[in-house]
Amino acid sequence: MLIRNKLMLRFTLLVLAIQVSFSAFIYYFYATTRRQRFEHRLENAATLSGRLLVRTGKLATGNLGSIRRGDLITIPGEQISIYGPAADLRYSSTDDIDQAPNQLRLKRLKPRQPLLFTIGLNREAIGMAYEYQGKYYHIFVSAVDRLGWAQLNRVRILLLVGNVGALALTILAGWYFAGSALRPVARIIRQAERISASNLGRRLHEGNRRDEMAQLAMTFNVMLTGLEQAFESQRSFLSHASHELRTPLTTLMGTLETALTYDQTLEDARQSMTESLDAARHLHGLTNSLLALVKVDGALPAFVPVRLDECLSQALDYARAKYPGRELRLVFGELPEAEETDVFMVPGNAQLLTTALLNLLDNACKYSTGAVQAELAYAAAHTLRVRITDTGPGLTPEELKRIYEPLYRTSGAINRPGYGLGLPLTQKIVQRHGGRLELTSAVGQGTAATVWLPALTGQGLI
Repeated sequence: MLIRNKLMLRFTLLVLAIQVSFSAFIYYFYATTRRQRFEHRLENAATLSGRLLVRTGKLATGNLGSIRRGDLITIPGEQISIYGPAADLRYSSTDDIDQAPNQLRLKRLKPRQPLLFTIGLNREAIGMAYEYQGKYYHIFVSAVDRLGWAQLNRVRILLLVGNVGALALTILAGWYFAGSALRPVARIIRQAERISASNLGRRLHEGNRRDEMAQLAMTFNVMLTGLEQAFESQRSFLSHASHELRTPLTTLMGTLETALTYDQTLEDARQSMTESLDAARHLHGLTNSLLALVKVDGALPAFVPVRLDECLSQALDYARAKYPGRELRLVFGELPEAEETDVFMVPGNAQLLTTALLNLLDNACKYSTGAVQAELAYAAAHTLRVRITDTGPGLTPEELKRIYEPLYRTSGAINRPGYGLGLPLTQKIVQRHGGRLELTSAVGQGTAATVWLPALTGQGLI
């Protein structure tokens, strides 16, 4: 069901419920008022009958004199029955009155407590004990409130017709207001339909930037910005990847074709095979790096408690083996005051964390001839920090902005080994571990790479 139809249906049901409740209240109020008014008339008629027949002594003597049966009738269709102290019928306004209902209630009548009851569908009656000279006479008066019932029927018809008319108007109003409320959504849909992969730069109109529709459009625009950046990164990645893969493949194919055509001696063949092997190794390393970058984006094994200091020590051992003679220092910063056995525990994957730290150390050693320092400390009560600093040439602000793009290489890295995948891979690993990577650098002053990771221990810090 369309949202517009849902809104219209809910609006109609809500208004209908209010109408029905209000109509029921009016009908109940009018019916109660009619009943009370008629009961008051019956009580007055019973009192009048007692005064004219009982107090005058006419019932005691049995001589009604000039009073005829019809003289006491004040309500159309009124029936009056009077019983003496011995529960014997002393007076009835007509001879065809059914006395059974009255006789059933004789013993229930009490002084100053009128008894109200109904005979049949519409005939209402009242019974009362009337005192005269220490004796109680029982007076019953019944009648049909024709005028009251007729008015109540008119009210019922009026409310029914009014509710039907109001329901029709409510449906029309619900249709109009639902359409009016959803008009901004329809506008957003039309604008979104015009956006595709070829024109992700377009944005939705954000209206007044205050109401819910404006917030929805703003959220879509933020999402579109992210998609546009992702598409640009993907295009850039594919462009660089194709270029990087094409170069060693071209070298490998050219060397093999040259060797097949021109190499005549074993020495020439060995030289061609050496060059081909170097190109194949470069292609193999680039392929493995690309696969590692894709693998980190996929599902990872369940994290377990890992000692970050051991990961860092292992990464330092790998770096020392790759760069013999290079000074690599490990220092510890602020630690928890409490003496704990495993203060460097983090949830994660030891192999991936070691790879990330090794990439940072490899970059520091690759672009710096001086000492490289790795510091391990607590940045906060539950946050571990690893900072790796070098004294290399540093990076420009423009290079820092693009440093995390896959296959991007700075101007100073053109003649150095590498594929431009180390930092993007490291950033993804750190992010998948709930951490953050940040590089700060200044030209001529070196670079500092800082990693923050959530710790499992460290309570009671400072």
